[in-house]
Amino acid sequence: MSTTVTPVDLPDAFEPPQTPDIPPPASETPDAGSIRELLRVALPLIVSSGSLSLMHVVDRIMLTRLDVNALAAAMPAGMFHWTALGFPLGVAVYTNTFIAQYHGAGQKARVAASVWQGVWLALGFGIILLSSAPFLSRLFVTLGHSAEVTRLEIEYFSVLCWGSAPMLLAVTLSTFFSGRGQNRVVMYVDVAVSILNAVLAAIFIFGFGPIPQMGIRGAAAATVTANVVACIAFAWMIRRVNQAEQYPFREQRRFDGELIRRMLRFGLPNGIQMLVDIAGYLMLVLFIGKLGTVELAATNLAFNLNALAFIPMLGLGTAVLTLVGRRIGEKRQDLAEKSAWRALFLAVSYVSVFAMIYMVWPDVLLGPYATQEDPQMIAAMSPEELTAYHAEHPPFEEVRPVVIKLLYFVAMYSVFDALAVIFGNAIRGAGDTRFSLVYTFLCGWFLMVIPSMLAVRYVEQPLWACWWAVTANIAALGIGLGLRFRSGKWKNMTVIEQVPPAH
Repeated sequence: MSTTVTPVDLPDAFEPPQTPDIPPPASETPDAGSIRELLRVALPLIVSSGSLSLMHVVDRIMLTRLDVNALAAAMPAGMFHWTALGFPLGVAVYTNTFIAQYHGAGQKARVAASVWQGVWLALGFGIILLSSAPFLSRLFVTLGHSAEVTRLEIEYFSVLCWGSAPMLLAVTLSTFFSGRGQNRVVMYVDVAVSILNAVLAAIFIFGFGPIPQMGIRGAAAATVTANVVACIAFAWMIRRVNQAEQYPFREQRRFDGELIRRMLRFGLPNGIQMLVDIAGYLMLVLFIGKLGTVELAATNLAFNLNALAFIPMLGLGTAVLTLVGRRIGEKRQDLAEKSAWRALFLAVSYVSVFAMIYMVWPDVLLGPYATQEDPQMIAAMSPEELTAYHAEHPPFEEVRPVVIKLLYFVAMYSVFDALAVIFGNAIRGAGDTRFSLVYTFLCGWFLMVIPSMLAVRYVEQPLWACWWAVTANIAALGIGLGLRFRSGKWKNMTVIEQVPPAH
């Protein structure tokens, strides 16, 4: 298949190609490979990822206060959109590796060319997703969810699709900064956009002044608007940086077929992996949705609280991917390995704190989600009417005890999640995307998706069986990717040319 990646062996005598306009960064700095260097790269990305995590948490809190059905609908619809985005998003994210390795090799022109090719790919994928939105939204009718949840799912997904191209563009443009280690720019933009999203979500969901209440459509509209603003902000920051550092963006804006092919060669497995991974969790959520609105809302909320620990860890993983890519460009694999192990120590320490909170103090996290029903409305209902109302709109108190039990599963697999994020990004930063794709697919579908499908049909307590399958999947991912990293095969890989391109 064209998506199969054959690792490129680096001859011992090979030196990374250099262009005369910029010397390669020195790797013999006093803190190279140290925790200090790792934190300098990672902290802005962690704050950036954390702000995005908080953005989703705030959206879910507002939707919970609107209606438990809105909370239940946001998860499958949002994951369905992420599944549609998974393939192009994985390719866009992998632009970071090209920029990191070209930056490490001292090739400014190829850094600029990589950004432009990522932009062309993002625009193309975004247009395709928007044009296919009307057809994809029809699939929600086949999921077997309640009529109200299905209606809300279609509304949420349809609006989110308008933000596909801006989201892909923002991710691509951000890699110009993250791939070169200028992560504070990414942090500033993401934090500002998260604050903007929270303000817009409150206004759009509940209405304010002349703006009518939009409900779940308002949450999606706020996300789309925030992505457009992020795209504009990154483009403006690139223009400012380029005035000082003089990257040849104007000369490199043409479509580069050879570079596009190589970006797809290495980026496609990463994109397919992201697609497979998200699709696996989407299938899980869809299976759980057949169990009832309470189970679906509880799963939504548990994953949302898991994001508090998981998404900031993705920032640390991106830092590992960047540093490994840079060191591969410099031919300093020893420093890349040190950075990965030190990142693992930080990741495990971080998630262990959240694991304790999940198990010991879950109500600290659940408090903001608690909602109270209108006592006058409840008092005016007959017992039959109240039963029918709760069947369609289950109260939060029915969801809370289920979430608390699910958080025990989250606590169990958190450390394995840390292993999977750090070691997975480390090997992908060198170009080892094929193994990551195949292994993620096998674990996700044979340890999580298929067992969950069978559990929903044949197990007496299917919700707990599904979450045991999630735990087994993540544990296998962490162990397997860790063993692949220990094997050292990634040290002989690269994604950039061995011969500098003709000028």
